Amino acid sequence: MSRMNDRKILIMATHGFEKSELFQPKSLLEDAGAEIKIASPEQGEIKSWDEDNWGEAIAVDMRLEDVNADDFDALVLPGGQINPDVLRTKETAVQIVRAFHLAGKPVAAICHAPWMLAEAGLLQDTKATSYPSIRTDVENAGAAWEDSEVVVDKGLITSRNPGDIEAFTNAVMDAVESAETTSKAA
Repeated sequence: MSRMNDRKILIMATHGFEKSELFQPKSLLEDAGAEIKIASPEQGEIKSWDEDNWGEAIAVDMRLEDVNADDFDALVLPGGQINPDVLRTKETAVQIVRAFHLAGKPVAAICHAPWMLAEAGLLQDTKATSYPSIRTDVENAGAAWEDSEVVVDKGLITSRNPGDIEAFTNAVMDAVESAETTSKAA
């Protein structure tokens, strides 16, 4: 049995998500048995950003307005500069991040995606990492920033860049398994 069977993970993104930071975690999580849904403010497809140009598109499964945190085991937020910068201006997207966190479900943000955690007010008194260029933003939101491939603190999982994807995705899987163990023990 795969370690993520019967687990549902939501990936929230919009146009300009970093290609590798959505496609690689999605593939690794699916290989482990998880069901992945893509939520976006847009319908149809959203396009990735791949190094210095638009890249591959991915189909959107649901609009943000249709997301219910109770239907999922974790939330994954891919980075790229464009994607989280646009999403943090959408109140529904910020509310989804808060809803997952308040429900005690893992919220994972890589690269520039910790901007979403800052916008949702979740970084106060935590440890986190991010792409180095937004370190000051993360610190100003109240987090102690560290230069590590993955930081897990208070239900938040953060990583720096595409080179950290394997550690990032493994931390998501570990957090989902840990949350499942905790809920069964309760």
